[in-house]
Amino acid sequence: MPFVHLHVHTQYSILDGAASIKNLFKRAAQDNQIALAITDHGNMFGVKEFLDTADKTSSVKPIVGSEFYVSKGSRFDKRGREDQSSYHLVLLAKNIQGYKNLIKLSSYAFIEGTYYKPRIDRELIEKYHDNLICTSACLAGEVSRAIMAGNIEDAENTVKWYKNLFGEDYYLELQRHQTDVEGADKSTFELQERVNKVILQLAEKLKVKVVATNDVHFVAQEDREAHDRLICLTTNSDYSSPDRLRYTKQEYLKSQEEMEAIFADVPQALESTVEIANKIERFKIDSDPIMPHFPIPDTFSDSDEYLRHLTYEGAKIRYGELRPEHTERIDFELGTIKKMGYPDYFLIVQDFIAAARDMSVWVGPGRGSAAGSVVAYCLKITDIDPLKYDLLFERFLNPDRISMPDIDIDFDDDGRSKVLKYVEDKYGKDHVSHVITFGTMAAKSAIRDIARIQNLPLSESDRLAKLVPNKFPADSSGKAPEVNLENCRRLVPEIKEAFESADPLVRDTMEFAGKLEGNVRNTGVHACAIIIGRDDLREFIPIGIAKDKDTGEDIWVSQYDGSQIEKVGMLKMDFLGLKTLSILKEAVENIRKSRGVVVDINSIPIDDKETFELFSRGDSIATFQFESDGMRKWLRELKPTRFEDLIAMNALYRPGPMDYIPDFVDRKRGLKQIEYDLPEMKEILEDTYGITVYQEQVMLLSQKVAGFSKGEADGLRKAMGKKIKSMMDSLKEQFIKGGTGNGHTIEILEKIWKDWEAFAQYAFNKSHSTCYAWIGYQTAYLKAHYPAEFMAATLSRNLDNMDEITKYMDECKRMGISVLGPDVNESDYKFTVNRKGNIRFGMAGIKGVGLGAVENIVSTRDTGGPFESIFDFVERVNPSVVGKKTIESLIYAGAFDYFEPVKREQYLAPGTRDEPFVEILYKYGQRFHNDTIALGNSLFGTHESIKPVRPEIPVAMEVDKMELLKRERELVGMFLSAHPLDQYRFEIKTFTSNTIGEAAELASQALQDSSLRGKEMIIAGMVTNSKSSVTKTGRPFVSFSVEDFNGTIQFSLFGKDYENFMKYTHPGTPLLIKVAILQKYGFQNNGDDSAKQVDCELKVRSMRLLSNTREDFIKSITLSLPVSMITKNLRRDLTNIFKENKGSTRVVVKILDYETQISVEFVSIKYSVALTDVLLNYLEANGIEWSITPTLSF
Repeated sequence: MPFVHLHVHTQYSILDGAASIKNLFKRAAQDNQIALAITDHGNMFGVKEFLDTADKTSSVKPIVGSEFYVSKGSRFDKRGREDQSSYHLVLLAKNIQGYKNLIKLSSYAFIEGTYYKPRIDRELIEKYHDNLICTSACLAGEVSRAIMAGNIEDAENTVKWYKNLFGEDYYLELQRHQTDVEGADKSTFELQERVNKVILQLAEKLKVKVVATNDVHFVAQEDREAHDRLICLTTNSDYSSPDRLRYTKQEYLKSQEEMEAIFADVPQALESTVEIANKIERFKIDSDPIMPHFPIPDTFSDSDEYLRHLTYEGAKIRYGELRPEHTERIDFELGTIKKMGYPDYFLIVQDFIAAARDMSVWVGPGRGSAAGSVVAYCLKITDIDPLKYDLLFERFLNPDRISMPDIDIDFDDDGRSKVLKYVEDKYGKDHVSHVITFGTMAAKSAIRDIARIQNLPLSESDRLAKLVPNKFPADSSGKAPEVNLENCRRLVPEIKEAFESADPLVRDTMEFAGKLEGNVRNTGVHACAIIIGRDDLREFIPIGIAKDKDTGEDIWVSQYDGSQIEKVGMLKMDFLGLKTLSILKEAVENIRKSRGVVVDINSIPIDDKETFELFSRGDSIATFQFESDGMRKWLRELKPTRFEDLIAMNALYRPGPMDYIPDFVDRKRGLKQIEYDLPEMKEILEDTYGITVYQEQVMLLSQKVAGFSKGEADGLRKAMGKKIKSMMDSLKEQFIKGGTGNGHTIEILEKIWKDWEAFAQYAFNKSHSTCYAWIGYQTAYLKAHYPAEFMAATLSRNLDNMDEITKYMDECKRMGISVLGPDVNESDYKFTVNRKGNIRFGMAGIKGVGLGAVENIVSTRDTGGPFESIFDFVERVNPSVVGKKTIESLIYAGAFDYFEPVKREQYLAPGTRDEPFVEILYKYGQRFHNDTIALGNSLFGTHESIKPVRPEIPVAMEVDKMELLKRERELVGMFLSAHPLDQYRFEIKTFTSNTIGEAAELASQALQDSSLRGKEMIIAGMVTNSKSSVTKTGRPFVSFSVEDFNGTIQFSLFGKDYENFMKYTHPGTPLLIKVAILQKYGFQNNGDDSAKQVDCELKVRSMRLLSNTREDFIKSITLSLPVSMITKNLRRDLTNIFKENKGSTRVVVKILDYETQISVEFVSIKYSVALTDVLLNYLEANGIEWSITPTLSF
């Protein structure tokens, strides 16, 4: 007997369903089922994918529905436990009108009814029930709950209410999940049969049809164990726990034959499934773009006319007197925009960008292909002239095919939310929404998740997850295999071993991780995508809600993700927050404050000498797009002299085209002759020295050489970029035909085509590259001319990333800019530049110091002048805002170090009542503050008469300097006032070959340069953290981090290395470490199922204490003394300094006679010395040259 599944949960019933939509349709089709429903819990997340998949499986009709949560009372009731509980109800759309009612119900459930879960109520069901089919759902349905509670009358009344509303479209569900599977829940079937008995009676009495369903949560019977583990993840339970939630393990997509056997005694319930399916019309939800309307002034007839007006008004400002080339391009673009129906789109974008600028929000110069539009440039949507840089409109909108326009806009980080609010206010909150994202279980997280619930040791879980590569290299076809466990099993031998492990825990972990990989794990909000609708969005798409991460308020999000939202006609735009714009904005403000100069960053000279010198030196750390080590290396080689060079480098410095950089550099520098296949190519390729770098160049050349139209040229760009062979073959024929028709030989045309095939897939969008090169140039200009102000802004905008802060602090040091620690008399919230041109650390960078406290400190200082002492500070700030914890944080961060004579350790010393002095200080400040308020309310007395006595400053107690530095680092993320390694600078300079950062960089280079493999280096650093554990086989190992002045590296020790060096891995230990670059297991496709070792890492060869190196490795010091320098006083001073610094290092004195060119060496028998800082400083101060010969061997 035919049967249709009408109660089906896909993976979008998040962490409850484990069924992929694709596999559901595949299985339904294999069983010749005529239709299939989707009824996910409380949402419509998967509906668009469900319908798209159905279009590819025409034999199975899709039925769109949802299993809604229905509140017991009103959806607005959100008071307590009773309102947390809700009933289940299945609603199915009969047609497109029913679908529209479904999306309204689902949207209101989230927007108005969310209380733990999104809920509807009877009021909404009554309002939006048309063209819907309703079934009573599972044991959690309202009817079933009443029956289980013994309230048969309530159950009957419920049936009557739904029957009265839906009529013949209301059905009572029957479910039978009988099971004998081990570990399954057997009590559910007993409850179902008890409920089914009453339902059948009610159905007969009230003339309501019954319908058979299986509560599907996974696809096939063999998936039940994977689903069981998914439920463990949902409930955070151990798989071995006897009390955990269990399903019946019958929740799979059963065959028609299985369902017929289960409901053989109720055949009418099976017939109802087909009846319902036959009531369903197949419909599509895809739509042409539903463009919002922009309100235009009454003086214009339509948006086309208004757009033309604004464009030409802007063109006069941009170009002055318009030439034919301007008007021709503008008219072509406006004609295309009108033909495609997008004038309102451009008007909307120009409006909110103009509003952004009015609100002092910085807007980027452009992004992506939209920068190729002259109309966008005239409307000030973009700031790069497309005509000047040969940027093409058809790369943005192809006149031969209608596609959604895509203008992505960069705003400064702080301003993005202001622009979004403007859009919401202008078009209405119900017309604007964010876009949902779905987080899936990736290979690594799936392994860790399953390992956790199966109680696999953490170390083994970590080991297995780390076997999964971040990416695979490209294979012979140029494509990199997707990183999933199926490919890992094929390409990574150790993962294949884990799948076949003798240990059942390991084997099960890998098996079920593989089955659950790709399952939806959570939802999120797209970082930048925004939808603007013509009308209330609930008319078009289901809406959900999420929490705004900044305000904590509810925001609307689409229930369909970004890949689907445009297909249903929604206008999606990307509002991006670009940190670099915030840096530029802040730097310009820093310059205004410190120098009184107002810099118009958009009007700086494009040919600034100092800026190009900075690029040519490779001093581009902290500049946008040009700061990586590899990029700086090539900039030093290239020595750019024109902005066009930077555009090209920005396009070339990516995997693939990077291989062309050496050729580009050689041609630029005249080391290689520039040749063109055809003279006509020079005009288009001259800026890139004869190399095809940009997609736009291919498009222009195809037009010039072979007579392609603008639309055909864009089609060629797309075909080459995406390797669409059928299009390529057709276009090649057209190219050859057109080229020969223009008088070119087939041989030359074949060569050009071959060159394009090789590179065009890597060719970059010149519009985007130009815009981002301009931002990079702006950052470099500020760094070259206003270094302190620019670096202060850069530091301020990276406060949440200590690795970046350390890198930029080191760059400041290289540039000769002092970065001073926090100081309550100079620091602001962020990093600032003081009167001497030094950067002062911002108080926002101190943990435990909030915005309110900083604002109070700064405003108090601005109003009453600098704080004169710690007492003056606590007397003047508001103690309720600047609390004791804040003061402690300021102390440890060094913000009071400039108050003489109190030292940090004195704040910790006990005062008169054995309380720490910081406690006494704070209480004194509170008392002073309260007394001042009391005085203001008093008619008598003077301030002096009630002024409390300032407490005595206690004598400093001995405090470990390392402890103070450790606390400083905890609070500001780094060592500011000093560094624990400062005392070892001599050893580091003398004995190391590389810094940690240099060694790590060489290890990464060894991936391409095999000559570096095996290279040994000596580094130094301090252990910052250490963690011991055991391997799966019970062998101990230790992982620890080591850092030097500007870098950190992680090591692990096993086996003999663990035994020999474990003693050195305690945090705070300064070490000298010999490391080597060694191969580790990596992945490289070889065209078969094998992989090669290609990754490289640094391994410890040996280590020793840094503190012993002077004594152990320096056997002698040689002092070089000219004869003229030797005096009685010098001999006396040297004798004294030697006596005061006795040790085991031999002293050699080399006497030099410059006139006779004779030198004599004497070895001191009487004195051996210790190479203390005192001794070395004395030699330095007295101009005595010295040298050592280290004998480092370890």
